[in-house]
Amino acid sequence: MKAGHQVVALDNLITGHRDNVAHLAGQPGFEFIEHDVCRPVAIAGPVDRVFHLASLASPVDYLAHPIETLESGSTGTQNMLELARRHGARLLLTSTSECYGDPLEHPQSETYWGNVNPVGLRSCYDESKRYAEALTMAYHRTYGLPTNIARIFNTYGPRMALNDGRVVPAFIDQALKRQPLTVFGDGSQTRSFCFVSDLVEGLLRLSESEERYPVNLGNPAEMTILQFAEEIRARFDNAVGIEFKPLPSDDPKLRRPDITKARRILGWEPQVSLTEGLSVTIEYFRNKVQRSPHGFPVRTNARPDQVDFA
Repeated sequence: MKAGHQVVALDNLITGHRDNVAHLAGQPGFEFIEHDVCRPVAIAGPVDRVFHLASLASPVDYLAHPIETLESGSTGTQNMLELARRHGARLLLTSTSECYGDPLEHPQSETYWGNVNPVGLRSCYDESKRYAEALTMAYHRTYGLPTNIARIFNTYGPRMALNDGRVVPAFIDQALKRQPLTVFGDGSQTRSFCFVSDLVEGLLRLSESEERYPVNLGNPAEMTILQFAEEIRARFDNAVGIEFKPLPSDDPKLRRPDITKARRILGWEPQVSLTEGLSVTIEYFRNKVQRSPHGFPVRTNARPDQVDFA
């Protein structure tokens, strides 16, 4: 919008919230439509770009809504591809590092085919994205549709749901409440955290590129979950402890992107340090809680033993 584009945002609000686009409401060039991408979509006027980001990306959500998660990757992806095809538009699909599963290659490059359990608890999310990638490539090969595929690694920042189950908001939520930070297993599993503004820049650059095969977008700065817990504790003057719980099934033990391709093709790499990104994110959540103690939706449709904070 800052570049002068007109934007139409679609969301069925199963996990999204109007508050996240409240700052855009009423601005010329922005329209919000409450709509499920698993139903056919008609947009009046020309469409130049389609960014298909719709998915239930949090373990809390995709474990509670496995069928809807699979539908967003299958039917939802096909509807977005058809929308792009009708309008002669380009489409960018946001896929995931979960396509690599519990990887046997480290760091993970785009040529690695993955180690995924197709029938495990996480499979509804993993396989929805793997299918979405295959469908996107099929549309490109069959119809010549210009497409891009981004494999996103752990991203964090303001406007996440504080209780959505992923490790960054989960730790911040517990720290704000002065509760022990929940670490699964011994905390030796690794993650690489990318701030949202860096990811957005990568997506925009990728959408303008001619690369049709997947491109990793993430921060290659790797750390263990236990190290990350200590980082959060330090931000709260070590006023919270750590509680260890059993490791969930199929939880990836290693996660670090090889971004050689993104550097070469897009001239992209993350610019925001974890120190800077966490400061902004913690301040956002702290202000949100202070303004509205009940401002975050409480999700009661997933069993505690299903929640994976990684």
